[in-house]
Order: sequence, then structure tokens, then C-alpha cells
Amino acid sequence: MNTRFIMLASAALMAGLGLIASFLPHELLQQLGEETTGIMPVLVQVLGALYLGFAILNWMAKGILIGGIYARPVALGNFMHFLVGALALLKAGQHLHGYVLWPLALGYSVLAVLFGLIAFRHPLAAKVPADKV
Repeated sequence: MNTRFIMLASAALMAGLGLIASFLPHELLQQLGEETTGIMPVLVQVLGALYLGFAILNWMAKGILIGGIYARPVALGNFMHFLVGALALLKAGQHLHGYVLWPLALGYSVLAVLFGLIAFRHPLAAKVPADKV
């Protein structure tokens, strides 16, 4: 499995979420109908920093071999993030702001499955044409 596209997609998703959460915490909370005072904006900004950190990790790791024992911490960290995030979003989407959470839950679910495949399978060798062997 070519992991480059998956790493790029996850980096782009997390960078977008991280930028929004870091620089527009009040607007994000307002859009979700939450309180924009107290500790909530700071927690949203810290969440944005977490997303940006994960985004840069995935961006920097996009060119390395990932799967099986190769870059296992990167694969497992992404798998855990997207799996737990997908479960939380699916649960919350039943009650709150489904128009925002369902598409995000779908993206998280797809990435959880892909990172699960990456983490628990050996990377497939690139196919070399017979005349090059």
C-alpha cells in the first residue's frame, strides 16, 4: 500500500482543523453553540496545537516506509487518534451538530481503517518489472 497519499491526506485534514482551532477558537465555539468564555477557547487552542503537531509529523513522515515494524509509532499513533476520534464523533453525531460531525466522522473512520491496515500489515514491496531484475 502506498502510504504517501494517506499521510498527505491526514496531514491536510489535521492542519486545516489545527489552523481553525488555533486561530478561530471563539468563532468555532460560537458555530457549535458552545460558551465562548472561560477556559473553553484556551482548550480549543491547545487542541489546535495538537492537530498542528500531528499534521507536521505526518507531513514529515510522508516519504518513509510505514507499515509492519517500519515507523510503527507513527502508524499506531495515527491509528489510535483516528479510531478513538471516529468513535467519539459517531457517538456525538447522534445528539449534537450532526451536519458538522457526520462528515468529519466519516473522514475519521476512513483514516482509522487505512491506518489500521498500515499498522498491522507488512508494507507491500514495490513491483519491479521483470526486465529490471
